[in-house]
Amino acid sequence: MAPRGRSGKKSSKGLLTKVIVMVVVAELAGVIGSVFTLPAIGSWYASLVKPWFTPSSWVFGPVWTTLYALMGIAAGIVWHTKAEKRQTALNLYFGQLGLNVIWSLLFFGLRSPLYALGEIVVLWIAIALTIRAFYPISKNAAMLLVPYILWVTVATALNAGVWLLNVA
Repeated sequence: MAPRGRSGKKSSKGLLTKVIVMVVVAELAGVIGSVFTLPAIGSWYASLVKPWFTPSSWVFGPVWTTLYALMGIAAGIVWHTKAEKRQTALNLYFGQLGLNVIWSLLFFGLRSPLYALGEIVVLWIAIALTIRAFYPISKNAAMLLVPYILWVTVATALNAGVWLLNVA
């Protein structure tokens, strides 16, 4: 039974703490990725031919910040449960989070849209597996990852377009 506060209601302090920790971890992954991304934006990335459906540059920061927050909330919810397969689900989560950072390294750091394209397909699969693992534990947590996989679907198309349009 969950601890009860003075009002007799279940305490959500433990959940809130876990959500905050996981949001911070997710946002830190974004910060690490930006180490590779930011130096390339004004130079290399600006010089690339991009697909017609490429969003304006200003869109990426707010979208990724929001997605990392949603990811962290989802992971915090799963962490807070006592589900039997919680650790497996969180392992998948951290795996896809690492792949997310690696994509930034490959695409922006190494300036390799081809390698990044192969990696983002693996990332997409890892996100799908994470959603599948979260779903029986918490449907809400799984649903919080849906915007992320949708955005990575668009990012995959953008990555493919950049590669195809800039093949020498």
